[in-house]
Amino acid sequence: MKKYLSVILLAVSVMAVRAEDLTAFTLIKEGDKYVGEQSKDKVVQIRSEKSVASLVPEVWYVVYYDPTATLKAMEVKFGAGKMLAVKRPLRLLEPVTGADRQMDADKLKTDSDQALAIAKKEPMLDNLQLKATQFWLQHSETGPVWKIRFWAAKLSNPNHMADIGDLYVAADTGQIVRNDLHIHSID
Repeated sequence: MKKYLSVILLAVSVMAVRAEDLTAFTLIKEGDKYVGEQSKDKVVQIRSEKSVASLVPEVWYVVYYDPTATLKAMEVKFGAGKMLAVKRPLRLLEPVTGADRQMDADKLKTDSDQALAIAKKEPMLDNLQLKATQFWLQHSETGPVWKIRFWAAKLSNPNHMADIGDLYVAADTGQIVRNDLHIHSID
């Protein structure tokens, strides 16, 4: 009986892991299962689609450096924490802009959930009803940064959303390094 009870508890705990509990850095480790040995932990970019009915996106893309690929990239797409696709994306501009470089793993200290918590503390967001987000972990002059785009409820019709701009959070220090919010767009 104890054996069955422990199996049931394990199954329940696995089911309790929701997409909201998965972070971008967790998906890096999960994505390592689907790329070659030459690409494991060699992250070039992480991005999400716009979240739906939550501030945590369900669909994420982890792009790895792949020296064997023509354009040096391998992408793993996740939906609700499950692998949906693996492909070699067409990234023509990245070699020119420098966005094809592997990120320094030592500077990846602030995960997506932490970056969101930091960004939500921005005083300009205090009185807004935040509805959705979209994330990018990308290169910057100072190292990797989280770019987080926010959508908030419109004042005239709270069922509609307005893009209110972006906040940038340094992945190494967790500090907001740039504020491109334009909250007037909720009018």
